[in-house]
Amino acid sequence: MSVKIQDYYKTLGVSRDADAATLKKAFRKLARKYHPDVAKDKASAEAKFKEINEAYEVLSDPEKRQKYDTLGADWDNPNAAFYRGGAGAQAGGEEFHFSGTGFSDFFEQYFGGASHYQSTAGPGGMPHSGSAAYRGQDIEGDLLVTLNDAMNGAVREISMQTINRQTGQRETQTFKVRIPVGVKDGQRIRVPGHGGSGTGGAPNGDLYLRIRHAAHPDYSSQGSDIYHEIDIAPWEAVLGTKKEITTLDGKVTIRIPEGAENGQHLRIRGRGLPIPKKGTRGDFYVVINLETPPINNQTQRKLWEDLRDSYSSTN
Repeated sequence: MSVKIQDYYKTLGVSRDADAATLKKAFRKLARKYHPDVAKDKASAEAKFKEINEAYEVLSDPEKRQKYDTLGADWDNPNAAFYRGGAGAQAGGEEFHFSGTGFSDFFEQYFGGASHYQSTAGPGGMPHSGSAAYRGQDIEGDLLVTLNDAMNGAVREISMQTINRQTGQRETQTFKVRIPVGVKDGQRIRVPGHGGSGTGGAPNGDLYLRIRHAAHPDYSSQGSDIYHEIDIAPWEAVLGTKKEITTLDGKVTIRIPEGAENGQHLRIRGRGLPIPKKGTRGDFYVVINLETPPINNQTQRKLWEDLRDSYSSTN
C-alpha cells in the first residue's frame, strides 16, 4: 500500500538546515494558531495541527530527523524497503493501516510503533488448543493525544484496515477507544481482540496504542508533571516580580524571587496531570528563561553602561 510522502520542512515553513531553536520557534508560531486547545475554529484547525505536530515530532528528534534526511527521496524506492520496518503494522500474513490516531500513514510506516509487533511462538502467535490453533499476534500503533485530553479524558474513534498480503483482501473495522484521565506520554492502551487474526478457532491478538502527547506551544510533559517556560527580563530576575501563569485548568499568580537564574524551576504543587490511582495530581513547573532585551536607542545604551560602571566601581 503506497503512502503519500510528507514534506515536514515545508509544513513548518523552515529550511532543511534549520537548527533546533528555529524549529521550535516555527512550531510554536503555527501551533498557537492551530492547536485544538487554543484555536477558535477547532474543527478546521485540528487537521492542520496534526500535520504540524507530526512534522515537529520527526524534525525535533535528532534520530528521526537523520533517518528522514538520509532516506529522503529513496523512500519511494522499493529497494529501500528494508529501512522502513515494513508497510504498516504486520502480524503473520496481515498488514494493518490506521486512521483516527492523529498520525499519517507516512509517519506510522516509517516512524511509528505500528511497524513493530510483539512476536510470539508459532506462525500466528501462542498455541491456543491443538497443533493448528494459534492466537493472533499483538500489534502496536501510536495515538496522538492533546494535554487537554490527558487532563480530562476522551473517546477516540479509530479505523483499522486489515490487508491479507496473500489474497489482497481488505477489511475495515471502526471502533472507539477510551483515553483515560491522566494518561501519560508513552503509556499503552490495550484494545482486546483487534490484533492479528487467530487461526483454527483461536482468539485474535490485541492492539496496543502507545500514547504520544501532542506537542503544545506552551507546555511539555514528563510523567504527570507539566513544564512551562516563561521569559523574564534581567531586572525582573535581579529584583524579583510577580507573574500570572496560565495552567491547564486556570490562571495562578506566582512570585519570581530576587536573584532568579536562567533555567530555574519554580514548582506549583498539584497543577499537573491527574494521577487517578492516588487521587492526586502531578506538579506544574515554571521554567525561567532569562531574555536579554535589544538596545533600541542611545538612552537605553547609556543606562546599561551606567549600570555596568556602577557594578565595576564596587569591585
